[in-house]
Amino acid sequence: MTPERFEKISTVLSRRQMDLTVLMEHVSTPHNLAAIARTCDAVGIFEAHAVTDLQQIELKQRAASGSRKWVQVRTYESLEPAFAVLRQQNMQILCAHFDQNAVDFRDVDYTKPTAIVLGAELTGISDEALSKADGSIIVPMFGMIQSLNVSVASALILYEAQRQRMEAGLYDIRHMNDQTFENLLFEWGYPRLAPYYKKKKRVYPMMDVKGNIRYEHE
Repeated sequence: MTPERFEKISTVLSRRQMDLTVLMEHVSTPHNLAAIARTCDAVGIFEAHAVTDLQQIELKQRAASGSRKWVQVRTYESLEPAFAVLRQQNMQILCAHFDQNAVDFRDVDYTKPTAIVLGAELTGISDEALSKADGSIIVPMFGMIQSLNVSVASALILYEAQRQRMEAGLYDIRHMNDQTFENLLFEWGYPRLAPYYKKKKRVYPMMDVKGNIRYEHE
């Protein structure tokens, strides 16, 4: 690993927003899943969530641009455990959904811990999700069509969240705990070595300030 690569990885991890995320409710089109994951990486989301019937979230297509390596996607079989995890993290949970009480997506304070619920391409967000959430947000539209592709809507919302968080200085503070940070530095920097240490259940070796392996833990 070059010093430049190490610096890039360190900077990216330092800016990860641990309390900003999305919950994809049965989003199933591979292109949309990949595009959402790519946007999550771009705005610094650490972990995304998905309620899905799929055995595995597929992010291998070109639209993902390798984002499956950088954004963890946590899957659930139903909404209840997904919402429970988000509530444990004190998230405000907002559905990207048009209803009479929905507010403009730009009028929300995204500097608070926030999860955005994104609905399935054809059926949208379920009544169960709407009843469990704290509210709904919309992207104002003035054309004949009154809905956006789910990946486009998520990008607009997440970049507004990024804008607010940048103005608040939240990208200048590392939110990730030291252990997770050090582990991911090694896993991202040495993707071929990390599986060996995991398989052997060995602690990752120490690295110097340039990312070179110094020594192994006893």
